[in-house]
Amino acid sequence: MKVLIIGGVAAGTKVAAKLKREDRSLDVTILTKDNDISYAGCGLPYYVGNVIREKEQLIVNTPEKFEKLTGVNVLTEMEVIKVNPKEKAVGVLNLQSNERYDYGYDKLVIASGASPIKPPVEGLDLKGVFFMRTPEDAIRLRKSIEKNEIKRAVVVGAGFIGLEVAENMAKQGVKVSVIDMAEHVLPGFDEEMSEYIENHLAENGIMTATGVKMEGIVGTDRVEKVKTSRRAMKADAVVLSIGIRANTSFLQDSGVELMPNKTIKVNEYLQTNIEDVYAIGDCACVVNKITKSPQWSPMGSSANIEGRLTAKNILGKNKSYEGVLGTAVCKLPNLNTGRTGLTEVAAKETGYNPISVISVVDDKAHYYPGAGSFIVKMIADKDTKKLLGLQVLGSGDVDKMIDIAVTAISLNASIDDLENLDFAYAPPFSTAIHPFAHTLNILQNKMNKEFDTITPLEFKEGKAKDYKIIDASISPTLKAAPYIDLTKVEGVLPEYDIDEKLLLICAKGKRAYMLQNRLKFYGYNNTKVLEGGLTFNEIDEEEE
Repeated sequence: MKVLIIGGVAAGTKVAAKLKREDRSLDVTILTKDNDISYAGCGLPYYVGNVIREKEQLIVNTPEKFEKLTGVNVLTEMEVIKVNPKEKAVGVLNLQSNERYDYGYDKLVIASGASPIKPPVEGLDLKGVFFMRTPEDAIRLRKSIEKNEIKRAVVVGAGFIGLEVAENMAKQGVKVSVIDMAEHVLPGFDEEMSEYIENHLAENGIMTATGVKMEGIVGTDRVEKVKTSRRAMKADAVVLSIGIRANTSFLQDSGVELMPNKTIKVNEYLQTNIEDVYAIGDCACVVNKITKSPQWSPMGSSANIEGRLTAKNILGKNKSYEGVLGTAVCKLPNLNTGRTGLTEVAAKETGYNPISVISVVDDKAHYYPGAGSFIVKMIADKDTKKLLGLQVLGSGDVDKMIDIAVTAISLNASIDDLENLDFAYAPPFSTAIHPFAHTLNILQNKMNKEFDTITPLEFKEGKAKDYKIIDASISPTLKAAPYIDLTKVEGVLPEYDIDEKLLLICAKGKRAYMLQNRLKFYGYNNTKVLEGGLTFNEIDEEEE
């Protein structure tokens, strides 16, 4: 059987290598228009920041090494310009000789990837304009920084790659600003979590401006300014990371069905609408595991899964792919971020009846050196108690929290199913009550009406305006707010009417919850706790 694969990197090389491991007699060929067949695209920002020292570390496999390792034929600088399913052939242009060839196949895998979006604005040809998609992009940018050519930069695009590039440029002494057309940075987080991230970036010297469109780049020979919908910004360099577009233009007239965003529509077996033609990786559109609606997931992790499954399916094993959860993690200055599943907003739009809680919990034993906190937003469905999503911020290993949620959501677990899991514990790694379990307990208390709260978003929207703010911290913290010491509450408090609306606030929310619990015992049933406490929320003097 002759298997032809269009494209390399993660998806193409994975399906090729797996096919040859399963059946070495297969004739497997990769056609790629690039010189590199497999490189660490997600590692590019860290090369810019000199975390990855040598450029050779970015290259996972050279074509020659991959051929010897797997037995796959690799043809580089060969651009596929046409697919003809009726003849089971593809038209290919040799980029060196400019000659055209036709290659036949029994099975075709399209793993053509995606390319950075280049907006139709002036100044893209100026010196100091960079993209971030290939090793050469990262090499050019780092070289320019090391030559002291860049003092001030604007990153256009506040997604994961854009913010990672911003962080790594800032580490190299570059003054960085980030702009994005979206309302908030980092897709896949709810509003209050995104705002926390934006404030944290500003505190660490990276200014973000959202709801801002780039309108042009100005300069005589090299970049001098970036024109935006708000104002002009001085810069020596612009890094464009505004998104990617699937490489599928060569499929015109092929009959392969495309989605509105020009990605390739596939079924659960990663097959296109054309027999014997598969599509995987950044050029393909799969489904969301929870909603079953189409979702594009241009991630190296999902590309590898799709490559492995496609190899099995080509060999007749019929392995279905249930889809993605939008899982992602990102390293920012002194803050790691992670998310999976549905946001609270998306859950509502999908038809769920979501309930969420924001907790601030220890990431390991509080007495252990290096201990910090996780800020966690956990989302579940009120009606079924099914876990729907998790968002985590913190200086520690947020990925372990996210991976627990991925497993739970994938197994359709409810909050009750997860209640008493035997998580790993030792002081250097976790807390005796695991931070995931701790947040789970808080959400259960909220669902059971044992914990009455105001969410940060509700607080921001003014829904606590009728409540008197009470400082419930270990010691007085809020200057203008009255203080109640939990340990001294032994009955009805003469200062407060039993029906008075009280908003209890402490550092993280735990002590306020304990105070609420005690006050309820003495008849105070109009208290609320501000989720996330002072760690997550900003309290103005006027609000106190």
